[in-house]
Amino acid sequence: MATKKYTVTLPEELAEEIRREVGPGSFSAYVTAAMERQRERDRLGELVAWMQDQGGPPTEAETAAAVAERQDMERHFAERAAQSPGRGAAA
Repeated sequence: MATKKYTVTLPEELAEEIRREVGPGSFSAYVTAAMERQRERDRLGELVAWMQDQGGPPTEAETAAAVAERQDMERHFAERAAQSPGRGAAA
């Protein structure tokens, strides 16, 4: 992918904190990844809005099922992390 240099204005404290964490050579890669994640979130938001426009908001039963499924996944991955040697909750 081709790259191009842009000038952006960022809060100084935030930018310096990130630069200290990732190093000056990785700052652009970090910002690129953050922008890509935001773009994905924006598009998912658009998809949800479209789906709700087409079918209405989720019912209470659909919401409860989604919450239960999310909790099952969280439990599954928490158990998996606990069983993996050398991997704590922060990994």
